[in-house]
Amino acid sequence: MCCRVFRDGATLTSLNTIATVLGGCAGTVPNTSPPTPAAAYTELNVSTPGTVVCNPATSPCCPLLQLFGNTVLAVLTFDNAGNAGYGAAFWGWGLALTLGVLVAGGVSGAHLNPAITVAVTTVGKFSWRKIVPYMVAQYLGAFIASVILFLTYRGALDNFDGGVRAVTGANATAGIFASYPKEFVSTGNGLVDQIVGTALLMLAILAITDPRNMAVPQGVQPLFIGFALGAVILCFGYNCGAPLNPARDLGPRVFTAMAGWGVEVFSFRDYNWFWVPIVGPHIGAIVGAWLYTLVVELHWPGSSYDMESGNPVSAKDGNFLEMLTDKTVFECEIENAIQMRGIKQCEIKN
Repeated sequence: MCCRVFRDGATLTSLNTIATVLGGCAGTVPNTSPPTPAAAYTELNVSTPGTVVCNPATSPCCPLLQLFGNTVLAVLTFDNAGNAGYGAAFWGWGLALTLGVLVAGGVSGAHLNPAITVAVTTVGKFSWRKIVPYMVAQYLGAFIASVILFLTYRGALDNFDGGVRAVTGANATAGIFASYPKEFVSTGNGLVDQIVGTALLMLAILAITDPRNMAVPQGVQPLFIGFALGAVILCFGYNCGAPLNPARDLGPRVFTAMAGWGVEVFSFRDYNWFWVPIVGPHIGAIVGAWLYTLVVELHWPGSSYDMESGNPVSAKDGNFLEMLTDKTVFECEIENAIQMRGIKQCEIKN
């Protein structure tokens, strides 16, 4: 497990600030050094002298995305907005994600989705050691957000369903918290829907935060990421609401099972649905991460970058992108040939 401490002179690149998006943030900054701007932290392993273990679940920003996004769904449900609510969902979830990244980006890299966190880890942009504490924060944050939403709209819920918590039917309210497909959407169809939607979201996130792509300014990256999520919701929200985030679905589903909706939130369709918004996004995010890496990133000149620190990945680190870390013989010969006085600028790799 890692901790964040402040170091003078340490700065963050755009990828370290945004890192991965979408359900909880990790890390509480210990008072082990003089206060410095939040953008000047660096990560250290707990084995390093002077570091302190941080509990990711203690961060107050974890429920932010879930709370804003599901509140939009609650309002749409109570007002019987129906399909007309997709525009509101676009703005609600998109801006919720933007706010989540702005709040958590400088502290944890805005890890708001376990599927995204795992996916970027598989391509070497995040540490495997941190997956468990980050995922705990993400799922717990979504659960806490559901509690806050329930308490805030308890009166509206009672007014809408008469106190009878239903998963299906005209007065169903379980869909405020977790995702449920339309009647014509099969389990397989829903799985494909989640794989495609999350893969596209992962592609967009990596493209926006890749400093070698369109060089999106760091300050507006959260807005572009929010628009990317909104676009996916508009295009892929019809079948089952585009959960795209295992924490955003499972955490609230557990809460609703405890808060009056009962075991039906899991037994819906004979237990053949609740796992789809968990498995599908994980598969889709991994597909999207590898697709971007193989189709786009491997073709950039120069070295690969680490999504956590924004630093180049060295070939000696054993990363699969090591082919990008050294200049080829051809590149060196070209550089050396154009030098006016014949001064060689790089060593040719043997």
